[in-house]
Amino acid sequence: MFSAEEAIGSQLPVHESGFTPEELNELLSFFESNEPVSSNSSSENSSRAIYSPDEKKQRRKISNRESAKRSRWRKKRYLENLTNQVNKMNIENRRLKNRLHLVLNQCHVVWVDNEQLRSESFALWAKLLDLY
Repeated sequence: MFSAEEAIGSQLPVHESGFTPEELNELLSFFESNEPVSSNSSSENSSRAIYSPDEKKQRRKISNRESAKRSRWRKKRYLENLTNQVNKMNIENRRLKNRLHLVLNQCHVVWVDNEQLRSESFALWAKLLDLY
């Protein structure tokens, strides 16, 4: 069987898979085994070895372990992705809070200026009325 490095180089383009070479090596190592892969031809199916119940149980245990290992690997990647998303959202939240703080400060400055202009307007109206 081929090595994980050969699989990465020849079969799985890293830019399309979204995985780093280390992640691909780890994932492909789950699928590598010492047993030859048989095709589904009828001649090979007829010459299949018949396993004893103990051998079947052992093979099932191995298969279950590999499945559990893949499941743990997927869960680990999923949690890492969620953690990255949380970190990005926290950064975005901080950025938005800072922006809101700046806008509120600007709003306060404009409000104070508006109050000052309104008060000047009333004073000018009063002078204008006194002139008439």
